[in-house]
Amino acid sequence: MGAGPGVVDAHHHVWDLSVRDQDWITGEELTPLRRDFTLADLEPEARAGGVTATVLVQTATVPEETPELPALAARSELVAGVVGWTDLTAPGVADALAGLREPPGGEHLVSIRHQVQGEPDPGWLLSPDVRNGLAAVAEAGLVYDLLVKPHQPAAAVEAARRLPGCTFVLDHLGKPPIASGELQPWADAVRLLASLPNAVCKLSGMVTEADRFWSVDDLKPYADTVLDAFGPERLMFGSDRPVCRPAATYAEVVQTAGDLTAGLNPAERQKVLAGTAVRTYGLPLHRNSPCA
Repeated sequence: MGAGPGVVDAHHHVWDLSVRDQDWITGEELTPLRRDFTLADLEPEARAGGVTATVLVQTATVPEETPELPALAARSELVAGVVGWTDLTAPGVADALAGLREPPGGEHLVSIRHQVQGEPDPGWLLSPDVRNGLAAVAEAGLVYDLLVKPHQPAAAVEAARRLPGCTFVLDHLGKPPIASGELQPWADAVRLLASLPNAVCKLSGMVTEADRFWSVDDLKPYADTVLDAFGPERLMFGSDRPVCRPAATYAEVVQTAGDLTAGLNPAERQKVLAGTAVRTYGLPLHRNSPCA
């Protein structure tokens, strides 16, 4: 049994290695990712999983990639929103954001993301220039996706607290140590972030943080933690395709989302599987997409 009809996949990627290398794809474990992944690849898998709309997320911290993503969305019936990148520390960040929305497809830009997980300074989000950039994101009516690791939550919480007008979406549950089975101190940090009304979380990226031979039972304590902390109205499903592929197929990830939300009532479940993403990102409601 799948996750049901009308699913919104709020987190997936595409790339063409002939256009741009993905230099983070290293080592034997990630070998399955060292090829092109296109929307044409995703579309049949999405249909089979009952996914009617998606959010396409950046992978490269370079200015050239983001303009390509809204252009792809403009030609796709599947992609409803785009999470892009821009240099938050640049003095002209407001103009850069406006420029990203001008070309055809620019209206699909719904959020900005930076690979904070790779920043050596755990307080990067709190620097004055980044704060100005985040304020510009909020002023532009955009959301900010948080990509952080478990050693960086304090700065994420403080950034969200200082900017109540900006909606922060925590990608991949903040990458908890699922393989080790440990919940703390990750769970406390997540609950602290969830105490802020402008924080949302993605039920995504879990299989890549789990042991190679993971089961739904391995993931459940982490999913239950964010469900309890954020509630269904601030939790959204994302596949993290194709990054999930060394650990699970797209169908398995969609199925797992259904399994992890099986204990919710139908209205709550639909919020996680679609409604929260539609509302948070302001996605246009597609013909088969649910409204919540």
